Amino acid sequence: MASIYNIGVSALRVAQAGINVTSHNIANANTPGYSRQEIIQGTQLAQNMGQGFFGAGADVLGVKRQYSDFLGAQMTGAQTSSSNLTTQYDLSVQVSNLLGDANGGLGATLQDFFGAVNTVANSPESLAARQTMIGSAQSLDNRMQTLDGRMTEIRDGLNGQIVNSASLINSYAKQIAALNDTIVKAQAQSANGQLPNDLLDQRDYLLTQLSMEIGVTSFKQSDGSMDVFIGTGQTLVTGTHVSTMRPLASATDLSTLDLAFVSTAGDVSRIPSNALQGGNLGGYLSFRDTVLDPARNALGRIAIGIADTFNTLHQQGIDLKGGLGSAFFSAGTPQVSAATTNTGNSVVTATISDSAALTTDDYLLQFDGTAYKLFNRTNNTAIQSFTPAALATPQTIAGTGITLQIAAGSVADVSGDSYVIRPTVAGARNFGLLVTDPAKIAAANPIRSNTPISNLGSAVISQPSPAGTLPLDANLQQPVTITFTSATTFDVTGTGVGLPATGVAYASGGNISYNGWTAQITGTPAVGDKFTVTPNTNATTDGTNILKLAQLQTANSLVNGTTSYQGAYGQLVSQVGTQTRELEVTSKAQATILAQVTRSQQSVSGVNLDEEAANLMKYQQAYQAAAKAMSIAQSMFDSLLQLGG
Repeated sequence: MASIYNIGVSALRVAQAGINVTSHNIANANTPGYSRQEIIQGTQLAQNMGQGFFGAGADVLGVKRQYSDFLGAQMTGAQTSSSNLTTQYDLSVQVSNLLGDANGGLGATLQDFFGAVNTVANSPESLAARQTMIGSAQSLDNRMQTLDGRMTEIRDGLNGQIVNSASLINSYAKQIAALNDTIVKAQAQSANGQLPNDLLDQRDYLLTQLSMEIGVTSFKQSDGSMDVFIGTGQTLVTGTHVSTMRPLASATDLSTLDLAFVSTAGDVSRIPSNALQGGNLGGYLSFRDTVLDPARNALGRIAIGIADTFNTLHQQGIDLKGGLGSAFFSAGTPQVSAATTNTGNSVVTATISDSAALTTDDYLLQFDGTAYKLFNRTNNTAIQSFTPAALATPQTIAGTGITLQIAAGSVADVSGDSYVIRPTVAGARNFGLLVTDPAKIAAANPIRSNTPISNLGSAVISQPSPAGTLPLDANLQQPVTITFTSATTFDVTGTGVGLPATGVAYASGGNISYNGWTAQITGTPAVGDKFTVTPNTNATTDGTNILKLAQLQTANSLVNGTTSYQGAYGQLVSQVGTQTRELEVTSKAQATILAQVTRSQQSVSGVNLDEEAANLMKYQQAYQAAAKAMSIAQSMFDSLLQLGG
């Protein structure tokens, strides 16, 4: 009877354990990271009763966590990629919408401005038209400031998000290390090596949360602890030891945050942004480096190009009062930042030598102890090398549009000193309108030509054009007279370099250049025919120069003469739009992959309430059956007692 009774008791214990585990599953069906558990049931050692081995009942050998390391690693990797792409896409949409807005972008404002310039070209004497042009120029100024300001706000916001992400990474790392300690102790205290399933779930869930912030790799040790690695193999967690991420201002740009790795020994080392892949943090850094900063640089290049080309022509004209034109717009100059780790304090300066040759790239100038080497930071390629003596004089860098120089009197650099050169980043930020008086618009040509009616030949002279470069020739407005001494030669009188000149050969349509201007005489002159180039005293109604300014709207003056202002802005909008579209497609695809992997993982680890309800009924019936067996054993025992009485 005792044997039957003991078997029933063991069955009760097993059924009760099954009900407990099933109830635990049901209670945690909605707990994040929880993995379904089930009891491991086995038979007790059978007893040899002579007639054979009779079973002694059942026992609970342990509680098993339904978890797949393979699927868990897949889900962690998919989560890292999905978070990274989603973060980049959400941020890129902001920039794409900002630049591509038909009303808020730069395209419509440029169109309005040049429309006003054309109006002045048609009515150069109209103060109302000139005032409209000033107003449109101010709108262009405001739009440049607004676009750059908004992108600056996005960039500043990134710094806050980077700090928050680093804080989350540190928090998750500390929690994982704390769980490592608890798990190791719990596993060591287990007499038969049972695992603390709920603690393992909590740790794996924290690892998943960590993977949303940064790409991770994990390894489980035999004592039950887990080591976690990030970046290019930096150890974040080893057992109970935790390293941390620390945001630091960039050594070359205080407005930019870098990430440093602080080891358990306290050693601090900066991590290159391209080494922090995956997760939200990797998304922030990738968006900043591949979308936002290039967009700001491209906008700055447009601003610098507009200011440079418009100013050059505007300063070649004269205003309503006959004064030479001044610079119409201001724009940012190249930004040079010395690394805070520099030992020397050389002063490196950068100037724009050719706005048409400007790119959207940034550059790194590094001293190796004997020479300065210039690198393109965007594509990590070497450009040129200079000796310190060479850089003591201005050096124009081919293909960049900039000139570099080390200022005289600087303290010599030492090996490892470096400087970051950003030619266009401040272009739009410092774009501004300099001319606010409508009368100061230099619409007229500073000089004009004249063909006397007394000339007997058929030759005519074109209106002279200034050379197109600054500074203007000091003798530009000095009167010059051209007198033909034959059908093929002429003399030139006046003040200037090379004047007077005699016996100059004449070819119809050929350029005639003096004092910084160029004109053409075409036709057949007669001996004694004269042509003059004199200061323009009719600035009120002359719109020759403003017409040249209006033509800048469609002139290919940017990107090595391959595109216009509008074209360059269109390329910027298209580039950001294409990047955003690619991120949208890839983020959606990765979200689909994550959903598939999650479903696969949940099919193993997730709690199915219908299945658990069935298990409850199964264990309930088993419990009732065990109780019935015990009742029968009791009845049998009572019967024996009655027989004995």
